[in-house]
Amino acid sequence: MRKLTSIFIFIVLGFLGLVNSAEGFFHKKSERAPAEESYFKKLGIEKSEKKTSAPDFVLEDLFGRRSSLKDFRGKVVFLNFWATWCIPCRQEMPAMEKLHRELKKEGLEVVAVNFKEGREEIQKFFTELGLTFTALLDKDGKVFEKYGAWGIPLTYIINQKGELVGKAAGSREWHGQDAKSFFRLLLNQAATGKTE
Repeated sequence: MRKLTSIFIFIVLGFLGLVNSAEGFFHKKSERAPAEESYFKKLGIEKSEKKTSAPDFVLEDLFGRRSSLKDFRGKVVFLNFWATWCIPCRQEMPAMEKLHRELKKEGLEVVAVNFKEGREEIQKFFTELGLTFTALLDKDGKVFEKYGAWGIPLTYIINQKGELVGKAAGSREWHGQDAKSFFRLLLNQAATGKTE
């Protein structure tokens, strides 16, 4: 009887060990970074159905230098449309700045296109919030019109080839873990030459 009990206990313990091992195995698999599709859903980014080139433009920055979207070719571009009077814009910009500081060296370029405001007003805003990413002035609103930026903030994600990847209407927590993982995935695709 003792022998049978010992064998039974041994079998049960072995089975439990197998179950724990299997759980660990599946748990490890589920910890892998979600696919790109998952990030689009989690972050509420509308994925571009076709790979189309982002419309180019030339605008002045805060220092009066002319800058073209093509100047950022080879980088992943976070193209944000905004204004100083836009409260959701103000709310998301500190997260944009953190994202910029953390991923700039990896190849992310944060570019904020302002709607019809003066250079001094924008400089004051940038100083107040401690923003260091690129600000461009759309003095006549033509770039806003070209991108259909009727509501702000509006963000377009552009890959290293200058193609539109997706867009996000409204503010986001751009420095959250999901956002950082999403941009790192895009940057890794840029580094390896993958576009899917």
